[in-house]
Amino acid sequence: MSKPAPTFYILHGDDLFTLEQALAEFRAKMNEADNGDLNTSEFDGTTASVPEIINAVSSYPFLADKRMVIVKGMLAVITRRGAGEAAKKAVEQLVEALPNLPDWARLIFVEREPLSEKNKLVKLAQDTETGYEKSFTAPKDSTSWILKRAQEAYGAEIEPRAAVALAAVTGSDLGRADAELVKLISYVDGERAITEADVDLLTPYLAEARVFDMVDAMTEGRTQAALQQLHRLLQEKDEDPFRVYGMIVRQFRLLLLAKEFLAAGGYPKDMASALGMAPFVAKKMAQQSRGFSLEQLDRIYHSLFETDFQMKTGQISPELALDLLIAGLGVG
Repeated sequence: MSKPAPTFYILHGDDLFTLEQALAEFRAKMNEADNGDLNTSEFDGTTASVPEIINAVSSYPFLADKRMVIVKGMLAVITRRGAGEAAKKAVEQLVEALPNLPDWARLIFVEREPLSEKNKLVKLAQDTETGYEKSFTAPKDSTSWILKRAQEAYGAEIEPRAAVALAAVTGSDLGRADAELVKLISYVDGERAITEADVDLLTPYLAEARVFDMVDAMTEGRTQAALQQLHRLLQEKDEDPFRVYGMIVRQFRLLLLAKEFLAAGGYPKDMASALGMAPFVAKKMAQQSRGFSLEQLDRIYHSLFETDFQMKTGQISPELALDLLIAGLGVG
């Protein structure tokens, strides 16, 4: 006897690109069937109730053999630590209802953050014959993903150094990496492999990634490596030293904001939305801010303005100012 098809799914994780692709496949498969669109509903899980969702997915399909309901953001809310009695009741309602859904039901919970393996509903999906759970984890280094994506999805070639450069720019944001990759593929138009020079030319955020690397070296006490990153940044695109300085000021402003947010009890996963940062930038800020105390960042940020005044009044050349700045910003 074959295993029955899942009637409820939990898709969760921080690899939002792959997660959304998986969800798109569910939608596409549903739309292939007659009247699929008429039997598809989507709910905001932060406002919808469990009875409302269960009733929707349990209703007999209209001129079709399946009914699909997509619920976004419910499980993280009702299973969070410190959730109130209403949330606990919602969990119990799902625990009771999910294993007993009709065979035409396709209830898909989508969570744009990882859920714990100990999560009661995750375990339910893993242990129930009609349940399905999958975690989508963004890679720490997307270089391999970029190389594979270029070849398998687009039939294109990208040199390893170019993939490293693109990964440095996009971080763990695979959607952004894919968008930049498409742009690069269109540029070379199948005539050759994508090179690091192409990434440098077409990707406007590469300089920002170099500054990330430079600050990484500074937080680790590798002053010489930080100076090398600075000189590479200045030479690669003949960057204006004042622009580079502005990027460094911006970096330390973000680090100061991140440190203050975390020191006040904020959670790293909430930093992007709270501070208006891109997710990969917020993740990087949280990592780099650990290498500084709040007092150090406050001192550094104020010293940046003093150096800016010296440059603009001709007391020191921008190039020398940058060298002295990095040499003097050691952590300790």
